Amino acid sequence: MQERLERYTFDDAIVRKFFWATVLWGIVGMLVGLTVATQLAAPEMNLGKSWFSFGRLRPLHTNAIIFAFAGNAIFTGVYYSTQRLLKARMFSSALSQFHFWGWQLIIVAAAITLPLGITQSKEYAELEWPIDIMIALVWVAFGVNLFGTIAKRRERHIYVAIWFYIATVIAIAVLHIFNNLAVPAGLTKSYSIYAGVQDAFMQWWYGHNAVAFFLTTPFLGLMYYFMPKAADRPVFSYRLSIIHFWTLVFIYIWAGPHHLHYTALPQWASTLGMLFSVILWMPSWGGMINGLLTLRGAWHKVAEDPILKFFVVAVTFYGMSTFEGPMLALKSVNKLSHYTDWTIAHVHAGGLGWVGFMTFGMLYWLAPRLFQAPLRSRKLAEVHFWIGTLGILLYIVPIYVAGITQGLMWFAFDDDGALKYGDFVQTTTKLMPFYWARILGGALYLTGALLMAWNLLATWRKRPKKYEIPEYEAPALSANYEDAPLPPPPLEVGDAPVLKSAFKIQRFAMLTWHRRWERLPLFFSIMVAVAVVSASLFEILPTFLLKSNVPTIATVTPYTPLELRGRDIYIENGCYNCHSQMIRPIWAETTRYGEYSKPGEFIYNHPFQWGSRRIGPDLAREGVSNPSGLWHVNHFIDPPSVKAGSIMPSYAWLATDEGLIDWAQIERSMRAMRTLGVPYSEDDITNAVKHAEAQAKAISAAILLEADPNGLLDADERKFYLDLQNKELMSLIAYIQRLGTDLGKPLPEPSSEEAAK
Repeated sequence: MQERLERYTFDDAIVRKFFWATVLWGIVGMLVGLTVATQLAAPEMNLGKSWFSFGRLRPLHTNAIIFAFAGNAIFTGVYYSTQRLLKARMFSSALSQFHFWGWQLIIVAAAITLPLGITQSKEYAELEWPIDIMIALVWVAFGVNLFGTIAKRRERHIYVAIWFYIATVIAIAVLHIFNNLAVPAGLTKSYSIYAGVQDAFMQWWYGHNAVAFFLTTPFLGLMYYFMPKAADRPVFSYRLSIIHFWTLVFIYIWAGPHHLHYTALPQWASTLGMLFSVILWMPSWGGMINGLLTLRGAWHKVAEDPILKFFVVAVTFYGMSTFEGPMLALKSVNKLSHYTDWTIAHVHAGGLGWVGFMTFGMLYWLAPRLFQAPLRSRKLAEVHFWIGTLGILLYIVPIYVAGITQGLMWFAFDDDGALKYGDFVQTTTKLMPFYWARILGGALYLTGALLMAWNLLATWRKRPKKYEIPEYEAPALSANYEDAPLPPPPLEVGDAPVLKSAFKIQRFAMLTWHRRWERLPLFFSIMVAVAVVSASLFEILPTFLLKSNVPTIATVTPYTPLELRGRDIYIENGCYNCHSQMIRPIWAETTRYGEYSKPGEFIYNHPFQWGSRRIGPDLAREGVSNPSGLWHVNHFIDPPSVKAGSIMPSYAWLATDEGLIDWAQIERSMRAMRTLGVPYSEDDITNAVKHAEAQAKAISAAILLEADPNGLLDADERKFYLDLQNKELMSLIAYIQRLGTDLGKPLPEPSSEEAAK
């Protein structure tokens, strides 16, 4: 009986929309990145504006590159390749449109809120709770559209690229939901339900796996589709792709805690993350080898085709990054690299080389097919490739050198056993030549992207007046489909149990079982979910359920109302982008900063503020080592006047009418904190503003006394210091003065009941 043929077309209009969004947001994200790089080398480029400061623009850059540029690139490739691999139009055009416009709305919301200081402060997850809900809704729509298309496919077996798309949808949904669980304290403010150690664990479980399942697995799917297409060669090894996929999905999810070596996280968790990170090198390189060897017999094309050049360099950078990642996870290496620019260089090698070049190659390959016109200039694409490659090298090489220089200077001691570079600024000023070199590299990379944009726009202008929409036909899936029967055992096996077992192992190694899985998308997806969730729970449950992992400290008490408000100001201005609050138990750090950090110090920290980079010194003991309120006032208003060579921008607006304390937010924040278990009484909350005003008045009076011990200031100068009691600068100083002081407090007096016990 002849199978019934069905006719269908592809929805390339949605692909074109994501295509242009990728180009637009890529240029915007790179421009913001170049801006923040310039602000580090030249602090005056912060322009004295709150919304244009490094601390607020840096998360805008990361979000624009990851979710706007890379995100739209993913959707471009997924919508194009999925329809062709499954021989089916997307499940719902309405869902496709909702996905596109919803995602662009999320990007615009991020571009507005982050410069305004509306942030959760979690790396790669800074967006506040209303936007997080929007992300979840749009992601579900994308998932329904993808799985709906799989369900109505006309191709029985699912190709390897689709496996990676499935893993991306499932893993990102799990990561996004559980990392962003929070209690709102107003429309623009929320607090993570996790505190301290647990929040740090969840953040890097999310942060590392956002790289894994948003910047790796979907781009591997794109590699498995577009690279063979561009080379006109089949994938090198089907079996290797299976091993690559399943080991990557299962192992990657374990590796996050290696970001927290030598911190207050339990050592077993970071050690486990280190071990799985090292194991991760093998499947990652399996994917790289599979990609590069796909070009066997086509290397002559690479010399002639700029698209293949982009792909080859992208896969090479993937291999380099996935070798360096496990190396940086080793405790001995991480000790030197953590908090330095070495990590920044590593991230950008993967971002610019792997994600950026894979995207550029895909866009060039798609342009003639989407616009039904030849690429305007292959020679210009070649120029883009070489400019972009040079830009990457000029970016990452100086920053690698800067990072290693930082680490070595931090740990250097002189012959007398004292820190050789005791003044932190000495280690910052040394980096300025490298920062300027990075600006040049970033400018070259952006120039290449602008050349690409012109080339693609010129190609689009040559499009026909009306796009041709080809019709295809393929047989519908048969309900009676059966796989080819497995080969029978050879006659000589007989009933011998050893030979029968050997034959079963051999047949298992033929991976025929995986062929069955590929035509069972629901079962396949469940197995992916099991791999992701089971690995996550193995680390999460002990961290959260074992109280011994976070022993309490009797002298650690909740923040006062004013200190809590100051902590919010610290977060809003992105201070965590430059400063850590985590002293590792390493001689150089305890010598420089003081007693190492304990897990129990952070039980009221929603969210944690350990940081991931030190452009400025660690602040965990700042309240002990530098309690002077006047010093902090002068430092926030004009940092170089207090510390020569400082690259910290001015926060003078915190002392103006722009920085008036939001007294009303204090009570909302305290109520949210009480919901999270922080022991604020109703009386504490009711009188929060009164207590905050009293503390602000006391601190401003102490600052005035410090500034004018002999009463020589004129009336205007005295008024400036007294008026600080109403400014957010005062709440921020209250928070800074609190840091590290809990460990030196006397033990609280026991209650009568406790004394009786």
